[in-house]
Amino acid sequence: MLAIKLKRIGKKHQPSYRLVVQEKREKLGGRYAEDLGWYNPLLKKHEFNKERITYWLKIGAQPTDTVHNLLVKEGVISGPKIAVHKKPRRAEDSKKEEVGAPTEASEAKKKEGQPTSTETPAAAPQAAEAPAEPGVAK
Repeated sequence: MLAIKLKRIGKKHQPSYRLVVQEKREKLGGRYAEDLGWYNPLLKKHEFNKERITYWLKIGAQPTDTVHNLLVKEGVISGPKIAVHKKPRRAEDSKKEEVGAPTEASEAKKKEGQPTSTETPAAAPQAAEAPAEPGVAK
């Protein structure tokens, strides 16, 4: 599947990008089908070939999320922007769990009569004492 991607060019700490069409799974340093323009985030300047971008979109090339947002901002395509840096759901779910809530494992230990990690071991049964070794005083 074809994708419209940003290919990084430029020196260290001076990023600039080329807008290229290439296979989705192709390495960014690899070959590409066509160069569609450039984007410099430091200077906030860009130049896109709108005719060729619409051509590739009609053929079926899918823009990446960042490229989609750039094209929406430029007016090449219409629609809402895509949230690129969205927090994962798992982090939200772990915050919702209560700290003091009993877990299934602690409930099972209570049924068996074993102390849980939060309970004191005073209620735990003591093991029978073994006979003392000869010559060792208590």
